Amino acid sequence: MSASANSAQPLTEGRLGENGFGCVETLPAINDGHGGVIVEMKNAMSPDVFVTLLRASLLQWKHQGKWGVWIKVPIELVNLVETAVKEGFWFHHAEPSYLMLVHWIPETGNTIPPNASHRVNVGAVVLNDNKEVLVVQEKRGRFHGLGLWKIPTGVVDAGEDLFNAAIREVKEETGIDTEFLEVLAFRQTHKEFFGKSDLFFLCMLRPLSFDIKKQDLEIEAAQWMPFEEYAAQPFNQKHEPFKYINELCLAKLESNYAGFSARPVTSYFKEQLSFLYLNSHDLHKSP
Repeated sequence: MSASANSAQPLTEGRLGENGFGCVETLPAINDGHGGVIVEMKNAMSPDVFVTLLRASLLQWKHQGKWGVWIKVPIELVNLVETAVKEGFWFHHAEPSYLMLVHWIPETGNTIPPNASHRVNVGAVVLNDNKEVLVVQEKRGRFHGLGLWKIPTGVVDAGEDLFNAAIREVKEETGIDTEFLEVLAFRQTHKEFFGKSDLFFLCMLRPLSFDIKKQDLEIEAAQWMPFEEYAAQPFNQKHEPFKYINELCLAKLESNYAGFSARPVTSYFKEQLSFLYLNSHDLHKSP
């Protein structure tokens, strides 16, 4: 099982299954595409009924040579979690509406992929034709109270592309409509949000509107600031990540730096559009 439990295949087992000891009732499951099965619990049942079905199912899956077992327990059936844990399952991840449990059947080292290890954030550099940068002051967070004017930033939502996240964050915080241009740089840090690692993508955007309408919930103030004034802030001069943002902005203003633009691509395994970020400026240059 070298991929997540989301790559499910058509139904392979029903309520009745053969485990080598006669016809018994088991939990319905689908193949996960990596030698394991996924059980999605939907119907309410007592822990006693659940443990009987679970034990019979585990015998059957072991007989069939299955590797890992995923059980998706909706929050309404949380009474079944303790039973599953006592049968050898452990927590893999949780979302607001469900808990995912997992179990490894073979007597070998398990290859179940761990839960997602990174959170993804974006920062948006928005420069207008007057060489002014769009900046905000936050009402809360680590930068609150420092008097720092900073670029709009935020977390990428599940299923959201980087460039859309950057456009959305700028719109939410400042009311400014933008067009994505490039990823200028990215940074990886560790032991951040609940001990997870963090990927931060610095994006360049072009403004399509200019009338600021700040978000009242999180943003104290927002304005267009001359780049020289933004870069001269003492905090920006003292801290390396902000100094590099200044240098990248200056390089873009002087047309000396090419970032990574979004190129739509289709996956070989899924007919699903995604985006490859590349330096299209230098891609087809002659040697």
